[in-house]
Amino acid sequence: MSAPGADVVRRAVLGVLLPGFSGSTPPGWLLAAARDGLAGVVLFAHNTPDLATTAALTARLHEAAPDLLVATDEEGGDVSRLEAAAGSSLPGAAALGAVDDAGLTRDAGEALGRLLVAVGVDLDLAPVLDVDAPGNPVIGVRAFGTDPDLVARHGAAFARGLQRGGAGTCAKHFPGHGSTTTDSHLELPVVDADLDTLHRRDLVPFAAALATDGVGTDDAPAADALMTAHVVVPALGPAPASLEPAVAALARELGHAGPVITDALDMRAVSDGADVGEVAVRAVEGGADLLCLGTTAGREDEALFRSAVEALSDAVRTGRLTLERLAASRRRTDALAARLRARRGFVDTGPDAALRAQEALAVVGAEIARRAVRTVGPAVPALADAPDVVDLRLRLDHAAGRTATHVQRAVQERWPGAGLHPGPGARLDDARFDQLLDQLRERLLGRSAGPGAAPLVVVTREPVPGGAEHDRLAALQRVRPDLVVVHTGVPEAGERWLAALPGGLPPTVLACGTGRANAEAAVALLAPATSRAGVGR
Repeated sequence: MSAPGADVVRRAVLGVLLPGFSGSTPPGWLLAAARDGLAGVVLFAHNTPDLATTAALTARLHEAAPDLLVATDEEGGDVSRLEAAAGSSLPGAAALGAVDDAGLTRDAGEALGRLLVAVGVDLDLAPVLDVDAPGNPVIGVRAFGTDPDLVARHGAAFARGLQRGGAGTCAKHFPGHGSTTTDSHLELPVVDADLDTLHRRDLVPFAAALATDGVGTDDAPAADALMTAHVVVPALGPAPASLEPAVAALARELGHAGPVITDALDMRAVSDGADVGEVAVRAVEGGADLLCLGTTAGREDEALFRSAVEALSDAVRTGRLTLERLAASRRRTDALAARLRARRGFVDTGPDAALRAQEALAVVGAEIARRAVRTVGPAVPALADAPDVVDLRLRLDHAAGRTATHVQRAVQERWPGAGLHPGPGARLDDARFDQLLDQLRERLLGRSAGPGAAPLVVVTREPVPGGAEHDRLAALQRVRPDLVVVHTGVPEAGERWLAALPGGLPPTVLACGTGRANAEAAVALLAPATSRAGVGR
């Protein structure tokens, strides 16, 4: 039998790839790949500066290849692509879990689904079905909560809502990323749990999302696709889950018939971020159908893509991978694309429809935030004067691609004279923090908040006792015992950590995340009582 031609191999290889790219117009190499059979693309925040630009971008992509899957990570809350610049209208999973109204969660998913479809996105890489554990550096408020049944209930409801809105769903990060203590964007985490624990904790939400419950829009389970995590689960096998054959086999055993998608292969858990060739081959060997390649947000995107194409093509030529193996993955992707094409047929599309969908999403988001964001500790004082805002968050949110400043922005919108520490683009290093403490001491001439002192609002995310964020907050509390905290991390853990401060639990607003809706609701609780209508404890 003669060897397959280069064009045949290229088309087969392209059928398992989901590259990213830079800018808001598709580069030539991407359009050529789309015409040659590329499975899809993943959009990041740098691709989607506004809704009209996003709609034009996806129209160009679908013009090149009508069946191209356009995917993005639009979780709402902290991780948003379509609303990254201004902040998400949707508070996010932790807020939905805190409210615990499955009907409202489904409404949120539907409103988000309509926005996604309106701008031409086919597949949302959401919901997050990880069961969170306090201290997790990458999941946190992206999860619905710490209880497996609650996560299962709201994960399925959110996914069903997305589907009603016309979008595809991708449950992540299988078989569970919630109990890790390291960030897979930076290193390879380990989930050291036995099989019984996995089935009682981590797998519960995924099993629920993969069940055919008869309430879907097209007889599909709540999860149209499944994203695997870059975590090692020794109970399942020695390789990262995204490369481990036993993990893909487990997904099939749970009833998943759609594509298995890897998390981004440029993450440091599995590659050096520059060459993803070998890890791409291993992922296909491990049972993955679609490989997210990630993005460098620069000229290296094409090199990243070519490293995968070349390695996979070589694997076919040497017999390490077969064309039939790649064709099987393509069939699953094609079946999903056909289902999504039918599903989005009843949803309005285009820039005007997107603006209407965004307005509807904002209404739902404001209701969720009003019910989720709350205060704990001593009564939060009404701030009559413009406050100083100190952001103590030390770690970049790699999943979001930034450390969001929506709380600061909301404060400045309400009190234009508010001071920000650090200032825009600056980092609050040790020297700057010590200087800030000295300024506060000098301004107060002691420890009491005397006349003329601006109120002090402190933004936290992980004030874990013994950590730098907690230590800095304790130092501020010694100088300004009247400070108010806006905690943007996991609410239950945050309250516990803040209560461990030497000065006790300060007046605190639990924002359940850093999305724009969260920030606006949190700042409303700092305003005079006449502005607090409908936002409460």
